[in-house]
Amino acid sequence: MLIDDIKIKVKAGHGGRGAVAFNKVMMSLGPTGANGGKGGSVYLEGVSDIGALSQFRGKKELKAEDGENGKSQFHDGEDGKDINLKVPIGTLVHNLSTGEDLEIISIGQRLLIAKGGKGGKGNFKFRSSVNTSPTEFQEGLPGEEYELRLELKLIADVGFVGLPNVGKSSLLNELTNAQSKVANYPFTTLDPNLGVYYELILADIPGIIEGASENKGLGIKFLRHIDRTKTLFHFISAESLNPIKDYKIIRNELGAYNKKLLDKTEYIFLSKSDLLNNDETKKKLNQFKKVNKKVIPISILDDESIKKVEKILRKIIEKKYKKNFKNLDENNN
Repeated sequence: MLIDDIKIKVKAGHGGRGAVAFNKVMMSLGPTGANGGKGGSVYLEGVSDIGALSQFRGKKELKAEDGENGKSQFHDGEDGKDINLKVPIGTLVHNLSTGEDLEIISIGQRLLIAKGGKGGKGNFKFRSSVNTSPTEFQEGLPGEEYELRLELKLIADVGFVGLPNVGKSSLLNELTNAQSKVANYPFTTLDPNLGVYYELILADIPGIIEGASENKGLGIKFLRHIDRTKTLFHFISAESLNPIKDYKIIRNELGAYNKKLLDKTEYIFLSKSDLLNNDETKKKLNQFKKVNKKVIPISILDDESIKKVEKILRKIIEKKYKKNFKNLDENNN
């Protein structure tokens, strides 16, 4: 099961204590106590693996190394090692200790989450003309410590939505190398699956049934992943006895969760159309015409229908490029 919402505690390392020491070299005098090392810090780094939060299932408290204590003869303590925690892009970082919210939106992006404590000064730093043999020193400062809630919201160009067993995973496999598990029974897909079609990220969003927004079935667990999906591919099975009802069920659940989801660009597909003859297909398409909805019949067994889907995807790619170039021009002006 995909871990997409989890609480962890992170603790940066404490700074090392400064040393009190005096010169051991004959005929030399004075303090030589060195500084303590800095405590290690805690970072989060964005990766493409949507399952990366599963690493925290059995280990929810993570701590960076403390800095070493200072030594004699001007040898500063070693800094503690940082820890770099990998999290999926699309992760919202809710700092429950401070109320601050941060976000990981790109691969390789690093966020400093908890800063290591500063090392304490050794007695060498306290020498003066009136205090040539100081015994003062500083303790290292404590590292920052926070409780975090990590919430994953997938960032995808196209989200596949629909009731269970409507062919979403099958089409994802056909268009990409996702290799999602498929079978002819409800809830085959229990986790979101991602695939890449050229420059587009496609996401199969599972688990939406009537009452999902009220936490029925897999509930709102996966509805959150539609928030930042730009375009929706809405699948309705040709096997459905009431395709209009199926369509409205999904739309109602999206609206109940977040009304803004209803404003996203939507394409409607009558999937598994190979199971119907031409007359049966026309009959179901006409039902959607009555509610002013254009529906495209598709089947993974029909190359022509797959080409229609790919044509839509190419248009989305073109729009994406135009938007990126427009943003680039605006930034350069």
